[in-house]
Amino acid sequence: MITRRNFLKIGGSLIACGVIGSQGTALASLDYTGNPDRFGMLTDTTRCIGCRRCEAACNKANSLPPPKTSFEDTSVFEEKRRPYVADVQSYTVVNRYEGKDGKPVYRKIQCMHCDEPACVSACPVAAMKKTKEGPVVWDEKLCIGCRYCIIACPFYVPAFEYSSAFYPRIQKCFMCYKRISYGLVPACAEACPVEAITFGKRSDLMKQAKLRIWGEPDKYIDHVYGEEEAGGTGWLYISGVPFEKLDFPMNVGITSYPKLTKDFLSMVNLTLVMWPAMLGGFYLASHNREHQAVHVEKSETKEGHKQ
Repeated sequence: MITRRNFLKIGGSLIACGVIGSQGTALASLDYTGNPDRFGMLTDTTRCIGCRRCEAACNKANSLPPPKTSFEDTSVFEEKRRPYVADVQSYTVVNRYEGKDGKPVYRKIQCMHCDEPACVSACPVAAMKKTKEGPVVWDEKLCIGCRYCIIACPFYVPAFEYSSAFYPRIQKCFMCYKRISYGLVPACAEACPVEAITFGKRSDLMKQAKLRIWGEPDKYIDHVYGEEEAGGTGWLYISGVPFEKLDFPMNVGITSYPKLTKDFLSMVNLTLVMWPAMLGGFYLASHNREHQAVHVEKSETKEGHKQ
């Protein structure tokens, strides 16, 4: 039960986290150069066959709800999907596009794991974090549900789970951070039968991507998407058709979004930083009361049935 004292403690903690998170942790990320050994992923769209095994592997590895149709159902390609939108409860999806001579080209969509993530800098309580290993992860214990990360992301990736009344979650790809921590390969890369997805050190993946482009200039567009976009991303792509034809955002620039807002954040009044944290305290208090009310109601109902 949240007492007045506990609420004040929560509120005080959230204010501290808000100040540190938005002005300390977030601004520290502005100078993020990354561990040279940080991990990344490379997707080669010329190799992808649209089998969706990456989707199935991700679903299993993250214990996500099963899809309404099987992963072998190709009818899903009739529309463009986004991860965890509407009834698509997944961290990644594969979409189909028309390539050269009408041949299909497939693009896997998920979190880009930016080197200087906008979602991390926007989070007032440091629930979003850029790990030294490379993945951008989320701490549900710190999250207050403000959804600033969703608004901030230039790639429109994080989604909010509304299906859970008491424990809604921010949903996105975490690059199988737990698997990486145990020395394993992310589920999607492990499951890909044609090696369209490669996991490794980002620096090595950049070299590999450029070697493929230089080795077969007629096959690839001379650009690695993610090398500089939005300041650089952990997920890289190479393609045989222009990236704009595969719905890649082409207006994100090459400067990280936290750097674009650096001057503004340095002038933000402390009050503006405290408000989200205080509101988070009220949210947690009301959230807990509602949860307890439902619990009490269920208990009374059960007792009534017994009598």
